[in-house]
Amino acid sequence: MTDHTLLSTDESLPKIAIIGGGLTGLLTATLLERAFIQSIAIKRTDIQSTDQSSIPQITIFEKSRSVGRLATRYRTDSQTGKNWQWAFGAQFFTAKTPSFQQFIAPWLETDLLQPWCAEVVALTPANGNTESSDIQHKDQWNTTQARYISTPKMTSWGRALADDLQHTNIKFKTRVAPFAQYPQNQTDDKTELFDESGNSLGCFDWVICTAPNGQALELMAESGFTESANITKPKMQACYTLMLGWGEVQSLPATLTSQTPSRWDVAYVNNSPLDRIFIEHQKPAHNDLLPSVTIHARNDWSEIHVDDDIDTITEQLLQAAQHALHWDDDTAPSQVDCHRWRYAATTVDNNEALGILVDPQHQWIVSGDWCGHGNIESCYQVAQQTVEAIWKTK
Repeated sequence: MTDHTLLSTDESLPKIAIIGGGLTGLLTATLLERAFIQSIAIKRTDIQSTDQSSIPQITIFEKSRSVGRLATRYRTDSQTGKNWQWAFGAQFFTAKTPSFQQFIAPWLETDLLQPWCAEVVALTPANGNTESSDIQHKDQWNTTQARYISTPKMTSWGRALADDLQHTNIKFKTRVAPFAQYPQNQTDDKTELFDESGNSLGCFDWVICTAPNGQALELMAESGFTESANITKPKMQACYTLMLGWGEVQSLPATLTSQTPSRWDVAYVNNSPLDRIFIEHQKPAHNDLLPSVTIHARNDWSEIHVDDDIDTITEQLLQAAQHALHWDDDTAPSQVDCHRWRYAATTVDNNEALGILVDPQHQWIVSGDWCGHGNIESCYQVAQQTVEAIWKTK
């Protein structure tokens, strides 16, 4: 993916920096572009005559090499050329509000986003009184209250959002330095950002930080940000993700292939460090995958062990997975991987979301899914709030 070229060169137009190229950052840029284009079109009554030079200059600074954060990991079998694939971040998302439903509709029409009508079970691992795990039907996800996935990978939607941006420049592998590290950065109602090596990244009228709250706190520390005390209000917990793969369906343990009570796609696990098990190769548009299973550990367990050695964690989760899925030497997975998410789940008191944090004097905004309920729809909602906050100052 290459950087987009900015079309605007008018120095009087607002320059907006977005720190973080995850979904919150991408959705914020998308809604900002749309809001300005719509405003111009209304003024001129003809969208075809939109003056592209009137669109603000938006720059996203992303510390990694890619965007979206709907993480996908895969490996290729050298003999067959087929892939194992694991959505080791968010497995799916919901769209409960009409505005978000309307927003995702174009990607549903192209099948880049698809509903996942999964068969869901409750799985209780074997204990001293049972030889195998107890599996009971729990639910079937349907299109009425749909769970959506991005195909062919969970990263595909984030990349599509980035590709659709027309007036946003994305700077990859760029880490923005903490604001207080360069106290001269606030001049003439603009904020000059620097990278960690002290190189200037430019001056901006608005700076929007979409990093997890732990990272946002580091960026804004001692900067004079008026809402700093509120950054730590939402509590974030870790999550370990275990990824397993088998060479062929015939090698799967019976727990993953049994037709009794029915073929299942998602298991909620009881009495275990494990939380949920997802069968990747049974998802829509995943038929060509080698057998791949993603397992999320419980957030409370992960938080307790967040700084433990990753190899030790992998072994512990692998033992828990074997206990739940009941494999032997002939049906053991041939592929094993583990990932630690330090900021994975948001705990919201009394189900009340914090909302974005705005410093109107500096024109700084701290945002992120953790300002909502920690899910993908929250990314969209806080992006809406950010556009509204900027629009109030026009």
